[in-house]
Amino acid sequence: MGEVEPGPAGPLEPPEPPEAPASRRPGGIRVLKRTMKRNGSRHCLNRRSRFGSRERDWLREDVKRGCVYLYGADTATATAASTSAAASSSASSSSSDLHLVLCTVDTPASEICAGEGRERLYLQLHGDLVRRLEPTEQPLQIVYDYLSRLGFDDPVRIQEEAANPDLGCMLRFYGEKPCQMDHLDRILLSGIYNVRKGKTQLHKWAERLVVLCGTCLIVSSVKDCQTGKMHILPLVGGKVEEVKRRQYCLAFSSAGAQAQTYHVSFETLAEYQRWQRQSSKVVSQRISTVDLSCHSLEEVPEHLFYSQDITYLNLRHNFMQLERPGGLDTFYKFSQLKGLNLSHNKLGSFPVLLCEISTLTELNLSCNGFHDLPSQIGNLLNLQTLCLDGNFLTTLPEELGNLQQLSSLGISFNNFSQIPKVYEKLTMLDKVVMAGNQLEVLNLEVLNCMSHVKHVDLRMNHLKTMVIENLEGNKYVTHMDLRDNQLTDLDLSSLCNLEQLHCERNRLRELTLSGFSLRTLYANSNRLTAVNVYPVPSLLTSLELSRNLLECVPDWACEAKKIEILDVSYNLLTEIPMRILSSLSLRKLMVGHNHVQNLPALVEHIPLEVLDIQHNLLTRLPDTLFSKALNLRYLNASANSLESLPSACTGEESLSALQLLYLTNNLLTDQCVPVLVGHPHLRILHLANNQLQTFPASKLNKLEQLEELNLSGNKLKTIPTTIANCKRLHTLVAHSNHISIFPEILQLPQIQFVDLSCNDLTEILIPEALPATLQDLDLTGNTNLVLEHKTLDTFSHITTLKIDQKPLPTTDSTVTSNFWSHGLAEMAGQRNKLCISALAVDNFAEGVGAVYGMFDGDRNEELPRLLQCTMADVLLEEVQQSTNDTVFMAHTFLVSHRKLGMAGQKLGSSALLCYIHPDAADPSSSFSLTVANVGTCQAVLCRSGKPVPLSKVFSLEQDPEEAQRVKDQKAIITEDNKVNGVTCCTRLLGCTYLYPWILPKPHISSTPLTIQDELLILGNKALWEHLSYTEAVNAVCHVQDPLAAAKKLCTLAQSYGCQDNVGAMVVYLNVGEEGCTCEMNGLTLPGPVGFASTAVIKDPPKPTTPSSSSGIASEFSSEMSTSEVSSEVGSTASDEHNTVGLDAGLPSRPERRCSLHPTPTSGVFQRQPSCATFSSNQSDNGLDSDDDQPVEGVMTNGSKVEVEVDIHCCRGRQLENSPTLRENSPTPCLEERARGLVFGIRRQNSVNSGILPLSKDKTELQKSPSTSCLYGKKLSNGSIVPLEDSLNLIEVATEAPRKKTGYFAAPAQLEPEDQFVVPRDLEEEVKEQMKHHQESRPEPDSSEEGRTELAEEFDTAL
Repeated sequence: MGEVEPGPAGPLEPPEPPEAPASRRPGGIRVLKRTMKRNGSRHCLNRRSRFGSRERDWLREDVKRGCVYLYGADTATATAASTSAAASSSASSSSSDLHLVLCTVDTPASEICAGEGRERLYLQLHGDLVRRLEPTEQPLQIVYDYLSRLGFDDPVRIQEEAANPDLGCMLRFYGEKPCQMDHLDRILLSGIYNVRKGKTQLHKWAERLVVLCGTCLIVSSVKDCQTGKMHILPLVGGKVEEVKRRQYCLAFSSAGAQAQTYHVSFETLAEYQRWQRQSSKVVSQRISTVDLSCHSLEEVPEHLFYSQDITYLNLRHNFMQLERPGGLDTFYKFSQLKGLNLSHNKLGSFPVLLCEISTLTELNLSCNGFHDLPSQIGNLLNLQTLCLDGNFLTTLPEELGNLQQLSSLGISFNNFSQIPKVYEKLTMLDKVVMAGNQLEVLNLEVLNCMSHVKHVDLRMNHLKTMVIENLEGNKYVTHMDLRDNQLTDLDLSSLCNLEQLHCERNRLRELTLSGFSLRTLYANSNRLTAVNVYPVPSLLTSLELSRNLLECVPDWACEAKKIEILDVSYNLLTEIPMRILSSLSLRKLMVGHNHVQNLPALVEHIPLEVLDIQHNLLTRLPDTLFSKALNLRYLNASANSLESLPSACTGEESLSALQLLYLTNNLLTDQCVPVLVGHPHLRILHLANNQLQTFPASKLNKLEQLEELNLSGNKLKTIPTTIANCKRLHTLVAHSNHISIFPEILQLPQIQFVDLSCNDLTEILIPEALPATLQDLDLTGNTNLVLEHKTLDTFSHITTLKIDQKPLPTTDSTVTSNFWSHGLAEMAGQRNKLCISALAVDNFAEGVGAVYGMFDGDRNEELPRLLQCTMADVLLEEVQQSTNDTVFMAHTFLVSHRKLGMAGQKLGSSALLCYIHPDAADPSSSFSLTVANVGTCQAVLCRSGKPVPLSKVFSLEQDPEEAQRVKDQKAIITEDNKVNGVTCCTRLLGCTYLYPWILPKPHISSTPLTIQDELLILGNKALWEHLSYTEAVNAVCHVQDPLAAAKKLCTLAQSYGCQDNVGAMVVYLNVGEEGCTCEMNGLTLPGPVGFASTAVIKDPPKPTTPSSSSGIASEFSSEMSTSEVSSEVGSTASDEHNTVGLDAGLPSRPERRCSLHPTPTSGVFQRQPSCATFSSNQSDNGLDSDDDQPVEGVMTNGSKVEVEVDIHCCRGRQLENSPTLRENSPTPCLEERARGLVFGIRRQNSVNSGILPLSKDKTELQKSPSTSCLYGKKLSNGSIVPLEDSLNLIEVATEAPRKKTGYFAAPAQLEPEDQFVVPRDLEEEVKEQMKHHQESRPEPDSSEEGRTELAEEFDTAL
């Protein structure tokens, strides 16, 4: 294909000369006809064929310039499943036809069409509907506006994103309208086939034009198909049968006594199947319904008008026009049409000609942008249902009152400020549905004038006050919904027949109602201190008053004789009245999260079935609870102070029906276990986080019905062997105990989930065959557990096996951060699949930061896994492009949203990303924490033992601003508070088809980390729904292991009632004043006081390079693993990046200093000790082949040596005069002062240290074979690159040993059990030996002493 390069800077050039017809373009555009090759991923283009250098230069000159990718018409068809190999080949060949059109934001679609030789352009959003662009619309401006609404702010970045072909999954342009084969089949099937009329063979086969459209089969002559005689065969209720005597032949028959039959013979199997599939749908209908929704139609096929029996026509989600042969103005031809759905067609104005279809009884015109209705709507006298939701209506015409048969009128999510008066005339209406409007005053007088109205829905308005002009009562309204308003006081006592009231999520302080007819009351999430109902509601069955400020249960509630459900959780109750607990009608009582200290004793039998008393101050339960509440099936008494349990039976046989018992987080001991035997029907038992030390085997043997057992967080050493008798057990959770023997659970026939993490297991005895049901086995945190290969092979069939990964020997130099460590726990709960994924990168961006993330897909598991694998890479790219944390975090989310591709069109996911990085903007802080999130995942920082929320919950219920934004966008919010009935979140990654209601723009917060910051908790929606911030922080602040802490949070959530997927990540922080993030010569050296950073000085692979044990470190690489993602649930994501590549991409910035090492002003460097772990590969005796004696002051036993290194830079004349060093050193002040170095080497955490003064002259340094490491860094591929600010004090130290044998003469063993450890009984002896070595060291030479000058010293942390 030819291409036209763009012109120079400035306005676009005039049209090309006429002598180049192929290159003729209008003045406003430049077209690059390039064949864009695919790289294997559907709809992904090869980046190398995007632009040339001239195109890029042309685009950079003006941000209003850009490009539009123009796809061929068959591209979309190629994505559909082809019915034959030939069709597939044809589609794939045409799919490569892709033009790149350079234009500006002012270039109209007509100009691009003229340049391309097209009649029109089409726009497709999110791979769904295709809309024809008007000639005056500007394609590039559409793209820019789209990106701007997503969240991009920078015009340059918008220009870059617009040029990215991956944007095609969200927005793309076509030169011709694309159509998928299955859509075409649903609209119309036609072809020329051999046809025979009648059931007998008297008629001959003849070639005819056959059309299947709507509900009819149309057969006509081929020559006179337009003017000749047509045979119309209604198919609804008829038959479609296969003709066995003829290949690929179908017999179509109509219904009725005089049914006609047509035999149609097809040529191919594919055609035969298409016709059979579509016609079978038609004949199976009971009523004549045609569904053409979501087909991007501008008009209906003309053949559809032959289906005169059509009664219901669905054209939802199209782009129907008026003046077309098959447009809306011609719908009066449907003589029997009763139901018409034209919602989401963007009509803009009401089609007046629809008012002439007098047969209509149901009309749906929601979400069409109407601002008013015509008066002619009063002509639809038969209309019974009219839906006008999601428009911009402010008034209704008076003529609407003529529709006396209208029984349902929907005007929700419009702009009404008051209830229209026309409701008074519509006497058949029994509901006022006006949710999501702009009402501010609730005027009950208006309702008094509407005696026919029984249901009033005014949720999600702006109601603040209520007006009552007289005391006349309303006897008609029975149901009222006032959710999500701004009411502070509500008095509905005048509604004497009110049966049901919803007033959740207001600001109510007091509520007054009439109790004559009251049956259900929902007043959750308010500020209620008093609820007055008079008289006593004798019909009340359900009362929900949770999350208020009630200090006592209302007296009238105690007297309600028919109450079955009472929810007063999350209040300030101190006691439960005896009348409530002993009620003879109460079935469910929820009093959790109060201040109840005791429950009244039960005297008589009660029918209570569900009792939730968690999070109170109970120390004991009533002694007669289980003997009097014989119907009790569910009891949750978690998070109390229970020390014992009441007996379940008084006689020999227990009558307890208890099935679910949650006693987590109490003070229960072993004495409570025998009581559990009295509940033989127990299916779920949670005893986590108590003080159990043993679980008697004889007691567990009697709980044969157990299905789920949670004993985590206790002090158990074993699980009884009698657990093998619990044949129905499918879940065992016993993490964070002291279990050393693997329980006999692999014999259980139904076992599915086993969690034995954070115990003391050493080995596992497994049977010959594992149960086929076992899906998840968690053995992480058992440090002494060693699994043989045979055992691992036996566990290979398990879906999820979680074990600790042992560190493997590596030749790459790594630096392991000690500033933070993390633990992750994820539990599926009652669901079959885990839709949560987590991201954990402890060493990110060369080890100077960390990234942690949580992704919750709600019902899908695909998107969380995609985000887990890609988001760290995206963040690393964005960090290199911007130093502003708000900018690069926002771009990370927006780019990740784009990279989801086709998977993100229909699916969505909440996302939370926490990035710990050095803070260059605040010199008083060592690190900064930047948190970004969309959806419902949240992060909480523990600072001085107090929770600090860092995230924002983007949901309709918790964010009024977001709810208002969605309302302004005219989304339909269903009664369960979901956008279009899909999700309660207003911001997600993915779900692009819900644009612009659902956006990916994140909330971003940044805070400097201090020494008071102890830990960071990341959790999904389910975790924070059941744990408050304070409780979560208090639960884990004293847990030493982050893995055990994360496990504990998930266990608590499940015990508190969570049945959904729950995920928690706990990150322990050791940063602040002790953290050092100084940048010395381009290398960031994080090393706090008191924490050991691990560095590995490795041996080179080539034998010609001396060993590091000879005192000369041949290579000290600062390359770090950017992503070492450890996920205890099997979900991992890792990325590795090269140091040089990252440094090359970062913008230049001044040298960073932390608060401990400020920029020197007087030339004197402050000394600060640091800790590092050095290891090198040596011979078994601790000596290199050239060594003649061990290093003085260091004990070597063939293990890893941990040493503390104090580095001082001293003045040296000869190093001052070294031109090579001065030339390569980016810090002359350090170079000119550096002469010798002093190392303090001691055992880790040792109190005493031996200081060894060491020096080396210039001659020895230059003769060193490994001096090249000062001038270049050897990469893993063997290449040498410039040092690029890699010269640092540690490398100089490795080049300046006191003698040729070197300092670090201990062999490196990477196994943790081989680390050098000094027993306590030998510590004094070791100290004496080190002291002896130090004292016996010869004094330095006088000449050497003269050359050595310790004038100034500098110390940094590694």
